[in-house]
Amino acid sequence: MNVTVVTEQVRGWFGWDHAEMERQVNTVAPGADGVSFLPYLNGERTPNLPNGSGVIHGLQGNTSATPAHIARAAMEGATLGLAYGLRRFSALGLDPSEIRITGGGTKSATWRQMSADAFGVPVVGLATSEGASLGGVIQAAAADGQGTCEELAQRLVKLDDSTRAEPNQEVTQLYQEKLDRQEKLTSVLQENGLL
Repeated sequence: MNVTVVTEQVRGWFGWDHAEMERQVNTVAPGADGVSFLPYLNGERTPNLPNGSGVIHGLQGNTSATPAHIARAAMEGATLGLAYGLRRFSALGLDPSEIRITGGGTKSATWRQMSADAFGVPVVGLATSEGASLGGVIQAAAADGQGTCEELAQRLVKLDDSTRAEPNQEVTQLYQEKLDRQEKLTSVLQENGLL
């Protein structure tokens, strides 16, 4: 629920266009120097936090956190929220070898790389910008008996290989540790009625 909500909110705070947001995020190393942004500005479904709120954590007086740190932490927080869902799938025995991404974020090389690093598998965008509509068409065609979802997806889903990003294993490890911290911080705040 909060992927583009949180990044658009931060972009608005600093008056940046999309290109400037990406430039700013790229001035800060993965991990955002310990700054974390719990991205629950609109509550959340995964994890189940219908009344959740956003939290910026890790600002210290002896560091020089900048708007770029907040932006990177917001993008990482939203992406790690998706990685949390993927971690839940993995616990159920579902481990993808590649993830297909769609939406406005696919235009950002930074977000695509961050996603590959956070998920630990390659990501690639669709050739169409209307991924949700395409999914609806596939479901409707399957319900109409025109093939299984898998058969229809094989035929109709086309990839844009120019958007492919491969994970950097060092950054993947860093993001797994940051996801552990994000989950723990979320849990502690939720248990104490602070989220």
